[in-house]
Amino acid sequence: MTRYDLVIRGGLVFDGAGSPPRIADVAITGGTVAAVGRWLPEGARTIDATGKWVIPGMLDVHTHYDAEVLGSPGLGESIRHGVTTVVFGNCSLSTVYAEAEDCADMFARVEALPWDAVHAAVKEHRDWTDPKSYAASLAARPLGANVAALLGHSDIRVAVMGLARAVDERVAPTTAELKAMRRMLTDALDAGFLGLSTIRSSFSKLEGTRYPTRRLPSTYASWREYAALNAILRQRGRVHQSTPNLTSRAELVRYFAQSAGRGRSPLKTTLIAAADVKADRTTARAAVGAAWLANRLGGARFRWQHLPVPFEVYADGVDLVVFEEFGSGVAALNIRDVMRRGELLADETYRRRFRKDLAKRFGPRVWHRDLHDAQIVACPETALVGKSFGQVADERGIHPADALLDLTVAHGTALRWRTVIANDRDDVLDRLQRSEQVQVGFADSGAHLRNMAFYNFGVRLLERVHQRGFMPIERAVHRLTGELADWYGLDAGYVRAGARADIAVIDPAGFDGSSAAYAEAPMPGIEVRRMVNRNDRAVAATLVAGQVLFEYGEFADGFGSTLHAGTFLPAR
Repeated sequence: MTRYDLVIRGGLVFDGAGSPPRIADVAITGGTVAAVGRWLPEGARTIDATGKWVIPGMLDVHTHYDAEVLGSPGLGESIRHGVTTVVFGNCSLSTVYAEAEDCADMFARVEALPWDAVHAAVKEHRDWTDPKSYAASLAARPLGANVAALLGHSDIRVAVMGLARAVDERVAPTTAELKAMRRMLTDALDAGFLGLSTIRSSFSKLEGTRYPTRRLPSTYASWREYAALNAILRQRGRVHQSTPNLTSRAELVRYFAQSAGRGRSPLKTTLIAAADVKADRTTARAAVGAAWLANRLGGARFRWQHLPVPFEVYADGVDLVVFEEFGSGVAALNIRDVMRRGELLADETYRRRFRKDLAKRFGPRVWHRDLHDAQIVACPETALVGKSFGQVADERGIHPADALLDLTVAHGTALRWRTVIANDRDDVLDRLQRSEQVQVGFADSGAHLRNMAFYNFGVRLLERVHQRGFMPIERAVHRLTGELADWYGLDAGYVRAGARADIAVIDPAGFDGSSAAYAEAPMPGIEVRRMVNRNDRAVAATLVAGQVLFEYGEFADGFGSTLHAGTFLPAR
């Protein structure tokens, strides 16, 4: 009788391809699935999956783990939620070529990460010189989740042009510099990178002392520069990920045109984000409709990334990326010194600008700016907890903007508040998650540590489908696994003989609503309590390469230190 390393016994098995599930055993040997069937022989270890779902490990295709993976390679906040493969290098940001100080300046403000933590991680752990050695360096670490990477356009632009020239709108790369960037991209694709990430968002700013009011380097590139790099991606069948400029929606036509495949190979293009935005209820329908036209009529391979849960964000004072949307908000965020920022927020001239900005009802934006829809969750004035800024303003006879600014001046980051900016309507969420024009992503895992947490977006999607029934569960599993793996070209996303044994065992008895509850936990190696998710009753086990890394709230011995399960996954 064959003796397997491990057998997952008697679960409802979803193959990741969208096929109807079946009760079966899954046998694992040597890190791969050896067999799927009934009454398989015993293994050296058995997991009883009776009453549970056995699914491929889920993929998280939009993360910013680039610095965290260097110091905390287990990536436990993904593993504990059944995610076994993550993609980083999104939004033009990666740490392959740029120096530590440049990386910290690029990551810290836009991704709300501590500058010192990013700088230290890259400086201390850098033992690579190019994409090939970078991939080898990651693969040699005690990874929990598998990792895959995009090459960041801001990364290579800074490495070639220097930060000063890369963020100067008067400077374009020379012919030699553009050739060097094309060579860097080619080397990255040869090393197995999935593609290139860029960014056009005008809200994405640098941190640090050198150019704190400048945007990320990729935003200064011309469409000619993008086209020169996209030509390589198109030829190789790789991915272009980007963040568009919401203040210039006409630019979306350029993305569609770049992706179009009539008379040539289409360019795989994925943008953030398809969302039911409170500030503009036409956004979701327009985004999906435009993508349908581009794909159907233009022969494009275009997808919107979509967060499949309510987009709830938290802020300490005015430290939140949505304030980058308008001039007075940017002015406040440009001042990093607490005392000087307080002086600005107290100034009546500034306040008039701030009130005027909040009152604007037209123009592209993400935040609804309704301070009656902004609830205080922590404040030294404890009587205010649970109230909105609008309620406080009504009680005090002042403008809601003044209520926010008064409390921020008085309490700084001890004032904490929350709001939902998108995805608050279940029926619209259902439609988005069924749409072929979107892919499940945009969790921003590893970033915005004090602002939001969507590490368990996959579990929450499965819970919604289980409770609401708006699509077959096997279709939801496929959307979280095989569909993403195939689109990005990764060896992941399936439970079948010969596949990598990256598996999540889901216990639907744990779908009790707790997955949406607020939680915090210390971040390894950094003095920050980051927002996290906790639904440990719903994830019975997470396996990577056949190794059980997590079971009902407990990590395996040696996780993230001596236990080596994940690897660098190259593009197929």
